[in-house]
Amino acid sequence: MTFSSSTQDRQAHWLVLLGLLLFLIGLLTGFVSGGLANSRMGLSAHLEGLMNGIFLALLGLLWSRLVLGATALLVAFWLVVYAAFANWLGVLLAAIWGAGAGMMPLAAQGMSGSGPQEAIIAFLLISLSVAMVLGVILVILGLWHARK
Repeated sequence: MTFSSSTQDRQAHWLVLLGLLLFLIGLLTGFVSGGLANSRMGLSAHLEGLMNGIFLALLGLLWSRLVLGATALLVAFWLVVYAAFANWLGVLLAAIWGAGAGMMPLAAQGMSGSGPQEAIIAFLLISLSVAMVLGVILVILGLWHARK
């Protein structure tokens, strides 16, 4: 069973829209990054928003070329959306809290948050890494199947 092209087109539209939204969020993060507890981590959050927003928009532009089943398309969609937003959020929280030394020692500049703060950051960064790798693998497979 595969998605109808209209469902895949709607997913493509949402990827572009969410990508541009995340890009805008990244731009706005840049305005406040200097005032956060860790401004260097704030700069990282700004860049994560920009880069992940561009990534989602790019995926939206090529989404209709993917040849995957309905479930694989849906899973890939949610994996990359989750990963992109979780990346920005995890780094932003570290910047706000002055935390992140456990997972991002260079950007954290030795700043460490409370146990729960560090756990939230670690969860976001680890889960988004797994989600992004799996999502990109599915996208590559979808492009591979479309190579004919």
